[in-house]
Amino acid sequence: MSLRDKTILITGAGRGIGEGLARDLGAQGARIGVHYLNEDDAARATCDAIRAAGGQAEPFQADLSSVAACRFLVNRTVERFGRLDVLINNAGLDPGLMSLFEVTEERYDQVMNVNLKGAFFCAQAAARLMIDQGGPGRIVNISSIHARVTLAGRSVYVSSKGGVDAMTRAMAMDLAPHGITVNAIAPGFIEVERSIHVIPGYDRQAVGQSLPIGRVGFPKDISALAAFLASDESSFITGQVIVSDGGTTTRMNFRI
Repeated sequence: MSLRDKTILITGAGRGIGEGLARDLGAQGARIGVHYLNEDDAARATCDAIRAAGGQAEPFQADLSSVAACRFLVNRTVERFGRLDVLINNAGLDPGLMSLFEVTEERYDQVMNVNLKGAFFCAQAAARLMIDQGGPGRIVNISSIHARVTLAGRSVYVSSKGGVDAMTRAMAMDLAPHGITVNAIAPGFIEVERSIHVIPGYDRQAVGQSLPIGRVGFPKDISALAAFLASDESSFITGQVIVSDGGTTTRMNFRI
C-alpha cells in the first residue's frame, strides 16, 4: 500500500484518533490537511511533527456544524495541496452519559450537526472535487461500535453514529460509478486522552481484560485500517462498516 503523494483531509485531527491518523498517514508520505475546531496549538503541533518527519501538513480551522464551513474546508485543502484524494470524517462530539430525559434540543443539535451533518456535507463537497479530478477517490467515515452495542445513556451519540453507518452505505451506492469508495470504521475502546480522563481511576490493563482481544485499542490500530481503505488497493471494497473492538476487526457486514 502506498499513500505517497496522496492528499488526505482528516477532520477532528487536533487530538485523539484524528491526531494519530494524521501522524501515521503523514509518515507514509501523504500530504495531510489537519482540521480542528478549537485545538489550535495541538493541530499545529501535529503538523510540526509530520513536517519534522519529512512530510507535508497544514492546519485548517472550521466549525463543521456549518455547511458553508464544510465546503470552505475542502476548498482550502485543494488550494493548499492542489487536489484531494482522501477524506477521513473523524470529527465527532461525544456528550458522554446522558439520560434520555436530560437531552435538550440544543445538545441534540450540537451532536448531530457535527457527527452526522458535518460528515455528510464534507463528504458531499469532497466527492464533487474528486469527480472533477477524474477520480478515483476515497471517503472513510469514523463511526463507533456503539452504533450496534450500546449502553444506557448514549441515545444521542448512538443515533448519530447509526446515521453515519447508514449514510456510508447510501453514499457508497451513489459514488461507486464515479470510482469513489466510501467505508466506515467503527472502533471499540481506543485509548486517547479523553477516554483516560472520563473514566475514574482508569486502568489500562483492567479495561483491556474486559475486551475480546484482551487489550485496549490505540490510534495506530485505526491508522492501519484507514491506510488500507485510503489506498488504491482498496478499490474493490465499498459500502462496508468495519467493526473494530480492542484494535481488531471482527466483522464486515455490507458489500457491493
